[in-house]
Formats: sequence, C-alpha cells, structure tokens
Amino acid sequence: MDVDRVLLAAPRGFCAGVEMAIKALAWMVRAFDPPVYCYHEIVHNQVVVDRFRDLGVVFVDDVSEVPEGAPLMLSAHGSAPEVVTTARERAGYLVDAVCPLVTKVHHEVKRRAGEGYTIVYVGHEGHDEAVGTMAVAPDAVRLVETVDDVATLPDPGQPVALLAQTTLSHRDWQGVLDATRQRFPDVWVPGRSDLCFATTNRQSALVQIAPRCDAMVVIGSANSSNTLALERVAREAGCPRVHRVNSADELPDDLAGTVGVTAGASAPEELVEQVLARLAPREGVEVAAYTTEEEYFPPPRELRQLVQAVGAVAALGLGAPAPSPSAASDRDLPASAVLAALA
Repeated sequence: MDVDRVLLAAPRGFCAGVEMAIKALAWMVRAFDPPVYCYHEIVHNQVVVDRFRDLGVVFVDDVSEVPEGAPLMLSAHGSAPEVVTTARERAGYLVDAVCPLVTKVHHEVKRRAGEGYTIVYVGHEGHDEAVGTMAVAPDAVRLVETVDDVATLPDPGQPVALLAQTTLSHRDWQGVLDATRQRFPDVWVPGRSDLCFATTNRQSALVQIAPRCDAMVVIGSANSSNTLALERVAREAGCPRVHRVNSADELPDDLAGTVGVTAGASAPEELVEQVLARLAPREGVEVAAYTTEEEYFPPPRELRQLVQAVGAVAALGLGAPAPSPSAASDRDLPASAVLAALA
C-alpha cells in the first residue's frame, strides 16, 4: 500500500445500545455456567458473535430451542411480543437487551395501531429489528423500503402513521417520508425521529471527510444495516472508492493517498486498530471529529440485581476499574474493553 494519511471518523463504532447489550451478555457469561442462550445474534458483527460463541453462548433463531430453565438473553434488535412471552415461560433467567430506541418505536406502533392508524413502516424486509417491530401490530403495519413501494400502497381508508427502522440512512428515510407525505398529506410522524442518533452521527461524520478522501474503508459485517447504510452514504458522497471490510485481512493492497476510515455501530474498536495498523499511513492518522456522544444506556432492568449479586469477582474479570459494579463504573467501562477481556 501507498497510504499517505488516514482520516478517522468520529464518532464511529459501538453505539450506546450496542455497548449496553455487549456488557449485559458479558455479565451473563460470568454469572452462569455455559451454555448461556441468546435469541438472535446479540449484535450484527461476526467478531462479537464469535467471541461469545467461544465462551459457550448459543445463538438461536427460535426460543423453543432453548432448554427450559436455561439463562436467556434477547438481542439488542428487539423481539416480537410472542417471543418475549415464550422466553419468559421457558428461561430460568431472562434478560431483554433491546435497545431503548427500538423500544420507543415498539411503543409508537402499539399506540398508533390502537388508535386505528395504518402504519407505514420503513425498514428492511427480514431484518431482526423490522421483524420484531412489525410483530407488535402485524395487521396494522405495511412495510416499505423505497419510494416505489409507497406508490403501490393501497388506500387504507383510515389515518396513516409513518415509523422507521432505527438504523436507516437519513437519505433513505427522507425520500420515503417525502413520498408518503405526498401520497397521504395528513400522515402522522413522531415529533422526534425514529432514526438512531448514533446512526445519523456516524453518517454525518463520514460525509464530512468523504470529499477529502481517495478511498473510504467502512468496517462492519454484511448483515449490519447501519454499516451498509454507511457504505451507501460514502458512495453517494462522491468518494471514488468505497470498501466495506469485516477485518483488516480484507483490505485491498492498492489503497493509496488519503484513506477515510469509519466503523458501523456494531463493529468493535479492535477492528479499527487493526485496519489502521495495516494501512500504516506515512503521515499518520487525523481524527476528524463531527460530534461527541455522551449517551449512556444502563444495564437492562432484569440484570441490575444480578450484577450486584455477582459482585467484585465478576467485575475484576470484566476489567472494571472499581472493585464492585455500579452505575458509575458501568458507564466508565467501554464495551470494547469488556470484549477484549473476554478474548
């Protein structure tokens, strides 16, 4: 490679919801003998999933596969109501690690459906978050992905509400929003966008550096919606070369000039560090800060008593700075450090 310098986007990598989910599953692994079960991949990143699988976590796509009485975690993407009910019946100990931003959308779907709205839901068919959200009110929800999908919607003959998968790109959302407003002028939309602040921040940080780059590297897995959105945004921003990679091993050998680097919200910082080492820019790395994220999601409610019970031994095993876990120590403990300690 002949890389002069790297522009490193900030923020990048783990969002608050992913931080919470990874730390929560790490506590489960420390607290229970294997196997610990998890419904769906805890987050959409293969390095994270493999790390937990090596420690005895079994990822399942049907809670009926979980033995009765086993410890079970529900993933960050949110689960259908019937899945949560079955999980409570089967699990000996259940922790729901759903991202609070996804929970907000679930509440909006339930409320608007109860008020007689038809809900136009912008999301990706088959994505775990979309599947779980649509299951909240399946008879009321119509899934769309594109502007063309909006044009083919039948007239529902009742009020319309527009909600979204949290990991969409802003451009994808805006186009469907405009088309839906044109088709249904009285459409209801939430006062606060459903789009995840972290997803939006990562896209904005990328757009800020894209015009200065000869190539852009987006780190993250192919099943990560927000990572694929970053890849699309980089192309739309005019970057001449865009490469999504799972790891440094997938970097092309002919990168040159100025290379931008970012990472999806489920990609660990260790992958970023490996990519930077492989790029080895002659003039170093420039951190291009768009904003500073201070959002923090505490451990799931069901886990807090367990965390206190596990105490200092597990905290030391996770690399915590304090001898016993607390809200303050959890906030100060990055999930990337937890993940590294589990290796």
